[in-house]
Formats: sequence, structure tokens, C-alpha cells
Amino acid sequence: MARAPSLGGVILAAGESSRMGRDKALLPWQGKTFLTAAIDSLRMSTDFVLVVAGKNAEILHPVVDAAGAFLVVNKRPELGQFSSLQVGVQEVLNRGRDAAMVTLVDRPALSYESIAKLRAAFEDAVDLGKWAVVPEYEGKHGHPIVIGRELMSAFLMAPPTSNARDIEHAHLERIHYFPLNDPLAVANVDTPEDYQRITAKAT
Repeated sequence: MARAPSLGGVILAAGESSRMGRDKALLPWQGKTFLTAAIDSLRMSTDFVLVVAGKNAEILHPVVDAAGAFLVVNKRPELGQFSSLQVGVQEVLNRGRDAAMVTLVDRPALSYESIAKLRAAFEDAVDLGKWAVVPEYEGKHGHPIVIGRELMSAFLMAPPTSNARDIEHAHLERIHYFPLNDPLAVANVDTPEDYQRITAKAT
């Protein structure tokens, strides 16, 4: 078996949350916020956690510091989510790690058990020549995704206005879609109605 990859965690949190009307990173979630819950979720299976912020960097900085994570800033958040992904991936490489576990701040944090399963699946997949592991629940693909150096490089070589899904689909034979029995892997919160539904289910 090859050496286990060293992972950096990345949380993309640079969006303006215009449809929500407030920063989704700071929405309450099970006694924490979406952001702090995501940091705690990734921490157990990664060497460090990076939070990519945009215009909200000043607001998020004290929250990130208090949670023991690191803030990096996307100076051009208007280019879209993929540009934030590039910022986060580059910083993981800069810190000497060869893989990243990436999630979105508007996805409810998965349990430690689910995160550990994704990491283990990635370690197995790397031995089979795969570049990434993507969780799958009831036919839908979700987050966090775990990506190795090869896919990280493909992301970094693409224009910042690209779409991660398109690049992923261009290398389908290198992607392992991992069945994960956790509906939160595919949950998404964009609007107040979405938030009300997901919190109602969690209580």
C-alpha cells in the first residue's frame, strides 16, 4: 500500500449569501454555526482546516481564529466559487500537503464517522489510481470531496471562471463515487426556506 496522503481541509465561504439575506457561514447549526461545525467536522481527518473568505473576511476572521482554523482570502470572489476553490487548493499545496478535503459552507457538516469513511475511501482509491472521491447518496453527488494532487493541478490550470464539475467529468475514469449513507452529504442551503427545512429535520 502507498503512503497515506496528508490532507488539508478547505471550506469555501466567500459567497455573498444574497438569496439567504445573511451570511450562511454564521447560521446557527446544532449549537454551533455552519462554519464552526464544518471546521470541527473536518479537523479530525485533516492536518489543518482553511476557510476561504471573500468580502466577508473581516466578519469571519475572529470566528475562524477562535475555531483553530486558518483564513485565506479570495481577492476576486466575484469570479465565482471555482476561483475560491483555486485559492484554497493552492494554499493546501503551499503548506506541503498532497490532497484536500473540500466542502462548502452552505452544506451542513457531516458526522466525524462520515468524514472518516470518506478519508478511508480516498486512501483506498489512490492505491487504485483514482484522483478523487465524491460522496454519493441516492444517486446524487455531494460534499465534502477529497481530491489528490492530480485533480488539484487540473483545477489550478483551468481559468478561474471554470466549473469544478466540468473538470471532474472530463476525468470521470479517475473519480470514485463513494456510496455514503448520509443525507447531509447532498443537503444544500441557499434560501431561508431551505434553512427552515434542514433545521426542522435535524431537531
